[in-house]
Amino acid sequence: STGTPKGVMVEHRGLVNLELAQNVLFGACSNSRVVQFASFGFDTSVSELVMAFGSGAALHLPAGEIRQSTKELSDYLRNEAITHATLPPALLQGSQHLEYLASQLLVLAGELPKAELIRALPAASIVNAYGPTEATVCATTWSCPADFDGAVVPIGRPIANTRIYLLD
Repeated sequence: STGTPKGVMVEHRGLVNLELAQNVLFGACSNSRVVQFASFGFDTSVSELVMAFGSGAALHLPAGEIRQSTKELSDYLRNEAITHATLPPALLQGSQHLEYLASQLLVLAGELPKAELIRALPAASIVNAYGPTEATVCATTWSCPADFDGAVVPIGRPIANTRIYLLD
């Protein structure tokens, strides 16, 4: 980061594509309960919003202090019966309070998760989501197999109606 705030122009069609792709990939539906973890100033919040609103799911907004503690967050996810959570790997790294994540879809986003974290998570479904804001938040996803034993977590394949171009 340059440290200088900048804006990104995102077109509506990119947002619509994100919503349609996510709901197919993540299986959100009217019975789902999506947590809004990211701050509204961060592009991931858009992903969480369209996942909930585009599928008819309930959107849950935890208080700020709940987002700061993995223990309180784990309790919140359990008490609210959250089915879909998008969380940064740094929040989960080394935490002893991940027990509730076993019964939901966990999307890791915002940074590259370490392979050790993937192996330590009890989640039934783990997805690594990658993408810059300019690509309307998410450009690729990788669904973790139950028997993952790799050294590096892949960024995955492009979401629907997109292409990626890898350099170097």
